[in-house]
Amino acid sequence: MTRKHGFMVFAVWFVLAAAAIAAPPNKALIVDGQNGHDWKGTTPVLKKLIEETGLFSVDVATSPPKGQDMSGFKPDFAAYNVVVSNYQGDAWPEATQKALADYVKRGGGLVIYHFACAAFGEWKDYNDMIGIGWGKLRQDTGAYVRLRDGKFVRDNSPGKAGGHGPMQPFQIVVRDPNHPITKGLPPAFMQVPDELYGWLRGPAENLTVLATAFAPKDKGGSDEHEPVLFTVTYGKGRVFQNALGHTPEELKSVAFIVTFERGVEWAATGKVTQKVPVDFPTADKASVRP
Repeated sequence: MTRKHGFMVFAVWFVLAAAAIAAPPNKALIVDGQNGHDWKGTTPVLKKLIEETGLFSVDVATSPPKGQDMSGFKPDFAAYNVVVSNYQGDAWPEATQKALADYVKRGGGLVIYHFACAAFGEWKDYNDMIGIGWGKLRQDTGAYVRLRDGKFVRDNSPGKAGGHGPMQPFQIVVRDPNHPITKGLPPAFMQVPDELYGWLRGPAENLTVLATAFAPKDKGGSDEHEPVLFTVTYGKGRVFQNALGHTPEELKSVAFIVTFERGVEWAATGKVTQKVPVDFPTADKASVRP
């Protein structure tokens, strides 16, 4: 081997090694394409937030438009450590539904962002995966999750499934300070004016409430401490639901950013390595980033 050839081999090896070192250790997939909310505006922000952790490379799988042929929509969920749903729309093909359920059952991570909790009311496995959600098809099935005497219980009282009052600031109260997602966060912190989801209902099995927000009746709420951050164990898989973040503007909230990024990492790996940032909101003041 000549000196020149040897140098070229070393250079190629060095470039490949450097690329391998720089490559994020995990892969995330965002699913979108239909949603009653602005998925075209929020997906790029969600992608950026996940990537800025340095822990993930991120792909996006976009479904056909509403009413179009969905038969070819078959994301390869198994190729990823975590799937983030920003989807609410037409039913997926049966094979795609099964693929997602099998992926989570076998240990995959799933993150339900905001209005994705209103998807697929007729799909039993999805209801089991997300725990509680929004939509008429869930109205007569499942339960609310209510705080009673310091404990969370299933409440089968009749009523709607999903709702919210006008955009409003609200305080989030941590209910499980020992979970990796919420560990180290202050006991209470403010969210910017946002949709405060209430009356979510469903199977509510294997569900752990991480944080709630009180939804006052005089602001269109339920007068209950509503779960806004929670997890569900589904088979061997980890599911995290974050009800915050209505539009790209609300995604500037540090309360959303940090809980979302930590939730994605936990769903993918079962742990959280990210530190709580110095600009995290306090119990009486929200925080935003440009």
